[in-house]
Amino acid sequence: MRIAIMGIRGIPANYGGFETFAEELAPRLAERGHDVTVYGRSNNIRYEGREYRGVRLVILPTVSHKYLDTPVHTLLSVAHSVFDRYDVVLVCNGANAIFTPVPRLTGAKIVLNVDGIERLRKKWGLLGRLWYRLGEKLATRFPDAIVSDARVIHEYYLREYGIDSNLIPYGASFHPKETTETLQRFGVQPREYVLYVSRLEPENNAHVVIEGFRRVETDNRLVIVGDAPYAPRYKEHLHELANRDPRVVMTGFVYGEGYRELQSHAFCYVQATEVGGTHPALIESMRHGNAIIANGTPENLEVIGGTGLLYRFNDSEDLAHQLRRLLENPRMVDRLRSLAEKRAERRYSWDAVTVGYEELFCRLSGAPATATRGAEIA
Repeated sequence: MRIAIMGIRGIPANYGGFETFAEELAPRLAERGHDVTVYGRSNNIRYEGREYRGVRLVILPTVSHKYLDTPVHTLLSVAHSVFDRYDVVLVCNGANAIFTPVPRLTGAKIVLNVDGIERLRKKWGLLGRLWYRLGEKLATRFPDAIVSDARVIHEYYLREYGIDSNLIPYGASFHPKETTETLQRFGVQPREYVLYVSRLEPENNAHVVIEGFRRVETDNRLVIVGDAPYAPRYKEHLHELANRDPRVVMTGFVYGEGYRELQSHAFCYVQATEVGGTHPALIESMRHGNAIIANGTPENLEVIGGTGLLYRFNDSEDLAHQLRRLLENPRMVDRLRSLAEKRAERRYSWDAVTVGYEELFCRLSGAPATATRGAEIA
């Protein structure tokens, strides 16, 4: 099949979950014999090649604006796709549902990954929330199929719109690193830091993590990995909080080998998000054998099961309590590490995720699948 992936910032990944998803999925589809293209944004991609790991890259312009960046680039991408005539177009982000009829003009089958319930994100004003609500409704009408990455999101679309979406989770990358150059660069020691990874936006609650950590008496450090292009006031607030405690380290975005080092040597990992489905950094941290403490949301509970600790929703005091529990119980840390690693290995395999998408694409386009699914899918 000729497959296109769009609605993201592009690959190699240097931003967030959808980009990591595309970087893992697209080359695997190419290895299975498909002709795969990923669309990227000129204001994001610094990679100069036009092919990456067997995947063709198309870089198009956009508008660097909080509200216009995604829709402008996706509009240009779907217009470009008309001339390339793909068999299947995978569009990421429910906000892009309005553009999905365009590739159908050439007979392409359209799959939309809706992500989480994005209108709940605090960064959006009224216009943004209305756009995402419209996207939800159009997602149930325009694409040939929609994909949800968590049962909570699957059940939401079933309950609200009567749509039985295709449940295919994200996968967990596993690249353990013995090296510690990145740790040394940020002044932290193996197993002596708490790790947090996310875009620095209000609904991801880095402030709750910092506030909770500051309540805990420990020589360990807190490493905050992430950034955000359109949240300057919130980032300024985070830096103010971090400056009050010398144990807090803010690294900005870290990718590649550096990111893998940080995942490989953490004492524990905190997942503080309150919106979204399956978060890649969470399952990657599980796969790297980290003890998990997660914000008490249905989505986070679905991912970790009984393999980690939950704290009361957005409660920094209870987060501090859970951190103390781990610091005071080394045996608990070892047990949770083992449980998390096994669960991620069993449930969140990128190879199984690739087969899931390939089977869906083949079913829609009528092409034969190259193999059957080899691992559990959610």
